[in-house]
Amino acid sequence: MPPAAPFHKWAAGGRAAPFTRGRIRRSAGRADDRAGKPGPGLRGRPVGRFDVPDDGTQQPLEQLIANRVAKLEALRELGVEPYPARYRVETSITDVVARWKDADAAALEEARPAVRLAGRVRAIRGHGKAAFVDLNDGATRIQLHVRKDRLPENDWAVFKLLDLGDFAGAEGVLFRTRTGELTVAVERLSVLAKALRPLPEKYHGLADREARARQRYLDLVANPESRRVFEIRSRIVAALRRFLGEHGFLEVETPMMHPIPGGATARPFVTHHNALDLDLYLRIAPELYLKRLIVGGFERVFELNRNFRNEGISTRHNPEFTMLEFYWAYADYELLMEFTEAMLTAVAEEAVGSLTLPWGEGTIDLSRPWRRLTLRDAILAYSDLEEADLADRAAMESAARRLGVERIEERSDGKLLAELFEVTAEPRLIDPTFIIDFPRDISPLAKSSPSDPDTVERFELFVGGMELANAYTELNDPAEQRRRLEEQARRSGGTVDEDFLLALEHGMPPTGGEGIGIDRLVMLMTGRQSIRDVILFPLLRPREGE
Repeated sequence: MPPAAPFHKWAAGGRAAPFTRGRIRRSAGRADDRAGKPGPGLRGRPVGRFDVPDDGTQQPLEQLIANRVAKLEALRELGVEPYPARYRVETSITDVVARWKDADAAALEEARPAVRLAGRVRAIRGHGKAAFVDLNDGATRIQLHVRKDRLPENDWAVFKLLDLGDFAGAEGVLFRTRTGELTVAVERLSVLAKALRPLPEKYHGLADREARARQRYLDLVANPESRRVFEIRSRIVAALRRFLGEHGFLEVETPMMHPIPGGATARPFVTHHNALDLDLYLRIAPELYLKRLIVGGFERVFELNRNFRNEGISTRHNPEFTMLEFYWAYADYELLMEFTEAMLTAVAEEAVGSLTLPWGEGTIDLSRPWRRLTLRDAILAYSDLEEADLADRAAMESAARRLGVERIEERSDGKLLAELFEVTAEPRLIDPTFIIDFPRDISPLAKSSPSDPDTVERFELFVGGMELANAYTELNDPAEQRRRLEEQARRSGGTVDEDFLLALEHGMPPTGGEGIGIDRLVMLMTGRQSIRDVILFPLLRPREGE
């Protein structure tokens, strides 16, 4: 490997003011760098020894913060900016370690690779004239060897003012220690951002799930497994985009503010546009806009979209969530099942490298083909109910009461059947299972089966005991669609989307459409049981007093 470009080529600016030996003077007090004598710190608080990095284990948090603020002042008195605007790096710590991980000591001695790296200080060992520092870029760590007689005097003073959690830049040459660890012999050292608070795992830990969700930035620093979850999430989304693009689907964007709530029966969030004096609704689903695009001649479209539903929060529900929706002209729900199997197995292999996923105390097997059951057959397969219990309304009500279903009288026949499914079969569908053939009265946008007008060509995909996808052969008869939407509006008090019906009257070809919950898909592929673990910043109830 050729030597790196001269370090000064990437320097952020001129050299700092020369370090003055002896005492570092500050307006709030002083500290002797040679003797480590304590002096009064910020607002009269003692600052402690400047040559001992705060590890957050021996002092109250207030004291630790005061010590770090005093060091911040000391850096500035040295002429060092503790928050510089830039620090040019040519490569990351992760890339350097990957490039040289197999090089032995002799090879490094011969190549003498020069590096310029930046990252967060995660450990400091040794407090004399030499020390080892662990520098981390979030994914990978590398060891720095810092020695007083190798550094410029001012850089050594900077090192003495570093704490765990600070961001630092280092220039030097790679070598192997006697123990074989890849290490940078540091020749220049810079502070890039002074951390005024200690890292969580060094102060009080960050194991509580709610605390991790509230302060995700600390969770990502303290818990490498959390970072891995979100890296996998990114790979999943990229793999979905790639798969759909390779199969001729066009990615589109549709409005997130709608003049009327549409696409689902969930309760919407309402906002107001001042200039138009118009109430608008945050998107529940993009479905009706994507179907307009099918009418307009795009035969295969998809959108990775943010949806909003003004409903409860649980381990599987967040008011703001991510969905993939795609629509395919001339396809039906049978073809969509085959396509979904192919897509999700390809995504799993690309994102996590396996079709066997850990789930709770067991595993999920994504190997094809996936099982298919009708809604009725699933209820019978996973309960003590018999055909007679589903024969008519009275029988279903009796069965529902035995199973503890609430508000039975308020539910339509189809909704009651779906409730029976939810309390019997749904939690037990661990390996991928397509539940097919739903009642028409709970599927107003799906086409009826040619053999049974009260049943629609719809499936829901269940994996890990939860719904992952919902799809159907789309209803494209404008008169029938109007009748169903008007019936739904009478039951729920909603509004009919007249513009969507107008679009249908211009003709929509036979179409299959599907929605897949991205957050739940990430849960499955990372083995997480709570949706808040796979959303970087989930919505949480405010703490008391906030």
